[in-house]
Amino acid sequence: MPGECCRWWLMALCLASSAVAAEADLSGHLKARVLGDSYPDNSVFRAPAGSTGTTAESDLRLKMAASYGSWSIDADYQAFVIAGDNQRIASEFLLAGDPSTLGVLDDSRRWFDLTHSIRETNSSRLIHRLDRLSVSWTSERTVVRFGRQALSWGGGLFYAPMDIVNPFDPATVDTEYKTGDDMLYAQYLRSNGDDLQLAYVGRRDLISGDFSARESTTALKYHGIVGNSEFDVLLADNRDRNTVGLGAGVSLGGAILRADVITADTGSGWVTEWLANLSYSWTAWGRNMTGAVEYYHNGWGLRSDGYSVADIAADAELAQRLARAETFTIGRNYLAAGVTIELTPLWILTPNVFANIDDPSALLQVVLQHSLGDNLTLLAAANLPMGPDGSEFGGIASVFPPDQYFSRTAGVFAQLAWYF
Repeated sequence: MPGECCRWWLMALCLASSAVAAEADLSGHLKARVLGDSYPDNSVFRAPAGSTGTTAESDLRLKMAASYGSWSIDADYQAFVIAGDNQRIASEFLLAGDPSTLGVLDDSRRWFDLTHSIRETNSSRLIHRLDRLSVSWTSERTVVRFGRQALSWGGGLFYAPMDIVNPFDPATVDTEYKTGDDMLYAQYLRSNGDDLQLAYVGRRDLISGDFSARESTTALKYHGIVGNSEFDVLLADNRDRNTVGLGAGVSLGGAILRADVITADTGSGWVTEWLANLSYSWTAWGRNMTGAVEYYHNGWGLRSDGYSVADIAADAELAQRLARAETFTIGRNYLAAGVTIELTPLWILTPNVFANIDDPSALLQVVLQHSLGDNLTLLAAANLPMGPDGSEFGGIASVFPPDQYFSRTAGVFAQLAWYF
């Protein structure tokens, strides 16, 4: 059973590390969170959840890191519980669950199956898994790592087209840990500060369950530094599509300007995504602030000012990318902005806005972080979607029942994290 594999893999790694490691570290966290949503009268979520929905979640992560000379081992065990209306919604609507808590905690597409569902009902789910499991070899200029690990590429501050492996949803509140993927990763650091990175991400076919080279990704990225500027060059075979990416960043006084462009060959033509952003830090009213604004063009998006489930289903490329959590946007053109305000050394306030320019519709998000102690942190957020029925943030139209929408009027998020 996959669950037994998780347990025995972790036990073997712990025993091996304790026997040979010159340095070992054990740590972890326990996070408890509550999510609340309200739904309008014409929302499809009314049937399973009512006018308001509440979900409780807990996330236990046990981390082990051990090293011996140039070799190191990392293993993170994760136990995750979700109970409430989000699980009811996910049970009724296949793709309606929150991808940050449901979709990515599934290994049906990953190279190795290290996730096991202990118990699952219409209203609750308990799973445990290995979110990190890798062996690394490191020298002065070279890193080689194999196994489940996380990788982030690109200069996007909200959207991430160059992060082709496993990007975050732009509206994710807790971004402390990106879900791991199974890969072979290598990095070579040149004497001038440039570096070359290689990643091979193995995946399985969702239907057959067999390893599939067509579903896998091979990517090579060169990162260079020229004066006060940086650049990236990406060449990849991503899910059997030739992909090319370019990125650059330059310091302009106290601000930083970044841009990424990535294009993929679909066989019937090239599809391009690109972004440009500007970030700047300053002090006002005695408080430190950092602001950012970003424009994003999604060449995979629908050419429309209104959307429905039928529209998405008719576009196979977009539907697959949404299902694989490769993209989180339906339209073509977006503008995002946010500012991080240090109210006090212990209180951080971050209002964000994500706008679909074509609808138009938007999501207003306000995030508040408070350090309650050395090992205790409170994270809270409020989400307010705005837009007409049929728009992306106002709620895309359902096929059945008619005149119903996948819509929410407001949402809240509260999380308490204890680190040990």
